[in-house]
Amino acid sequence: MFKTIWPLSAILSMRFLGLFLVLPVLSVYAMEMENATALLVGVIVGGYALTQAIFQVPFGTISDKIGRKPTLVFGLLVFFVGSVVCALSTDIYILMLGRFLQGAGAIGAVVPAMISDLVSEESRGKAMAMMGGSIAIAFALAMGLGPVLGASFGVASLFWITAALAIFAIFLVFVKVPTPPRIRHVYHNTIKTADILKDTNLMGMFIINGMQKGLMTIAFVLIPIIMTAPLEDGGFAWAKAELWKVYLPAMIFGLIAMGPAAVFGEKHNKAKQIFLVSIVLFVVAFVLMGTTDSSTLFVVGVVSFFIGFNMMEPLVQSLISKYAKVHQKGAALGMSNSFAYFMTFVGGTFAGLMLDISNREILGLSLAAVGLLWLIWTALKLSNPVKHSHLYVSVDHVDMKKLEALEDDAIAEWYVNETENLVVVKYRKDEIEEEVLKSKITH
Repeated sequence: MFKTIWPLSAILSMRFLGLFLVLPVLSVYAMEMENATALLVGVIVGGYALTQAIFQVPFGTISDKIGRKPTLVFGLLVFFVGSVVCALSTDIYILMLGRFLQGAGAIGAVVPAMISDLVSEESRGKAMAMMGGSIAIAFALAMGLGPVLGASFGVASLFWITAALAIFAIFLVFVKVPTPPRIRHVYHNTIKTADILKDTNLMGMFIINGMQKGLMTIAFVLIPIIMTAPLEDGGFAWAKAELWKVYLPAMIFGLIAMGPAAVFGEKHNKAKQIFLVSIVLFVVAFVLMGTTDSSTLFVVGVVSFFIGFNMMEPLVQSLISKYAKVHQKGAALGMSNSFAYFMTFVGGTFAGLMLDISNREILGLSLAAVGLLWLIWTALKLSNPVKHSHLYVSVDHVDMKKLEALEDDAIAEWYVNETENLVVVKYRKDEIEEEVLKSKITH
């Protein structure tokens, strides 16, 4: 599985590394441009996410029609063009255009779809966790490298690095990514958006994914501006070159926390508990970042935020793929990603607007209050996923009338993989034996 998944994870993580590299310093960089306001800066920080949200579904549909690899290449080329526009921009509106173009290369749903095509049902959760982990590592690395490289070579250099990463990702698509088989899963129900929205676990994951990404953008608007603002304006008057002192400990502690969180969440099936701890860390982070007059405590708040973020990241996509039924996975992942990107844009815009019309104390305490509501929702509504086993039987041995009439509380779902000519039944092994189940559907 690793040989199949690592190129796709590398492509997605390189794309996110490019996006994340500029985040620690982008708000300060944009604020120095002519006609800049905190609101426009917030739009620029989260702007890529608006076009991501808009183009997620079209890119997924295109990938179904023309194939995953051509869609990946096209999306990476658009991302490359956007990065070059950002690197060459000297005006805040051209920078905004470049950020929108970066997001228009919306391959975020195409890569999970490829993983679903290439990896068996049992291994899919691990594959999604591996992909999420690679994104979390890219995020942590960007926190350490972005401020240092930006201070040494200028923020424009970060966009050139991003463009180079896009080209290398295209190279990987051609030489390392296998062409996925065309698989059509046939299931006895049609996809209904209403069914997805009625699933409290999936709704809980949509909220978790959206809140996590929205708060990330808010943090990246808030942190550099407050750290570098003059003391009389409520900031800490740090030089831009010193921002690495904020992000480096956040990167280190975030990486340390990510491993145990992934193990407890995946291996020990404690994802809900990991999410609850992460949300508490977010609440603590925004209380500190909003109210403290101490730069040390502000940095503690930043560290708390990134620990919570990195604990969540490896589990989000994996949990969505576990909660959704097989005929819902693509739609559920697409809806979740679109909502998360929309919240990313909303977060940046909201943070910029609040800094324009209010202050960081009101912003921090407001976000802490929202975090508490989020904590209560998650505690009451989200459940850890049920562990299932899978029965594989050749279609030739299955009585389709028996299969279509199959009803048992121990059975989560069944589907037909036409490419491999298999009937797959997802069931609880502790409630029904494999041979008993097989006898219910075979001739």
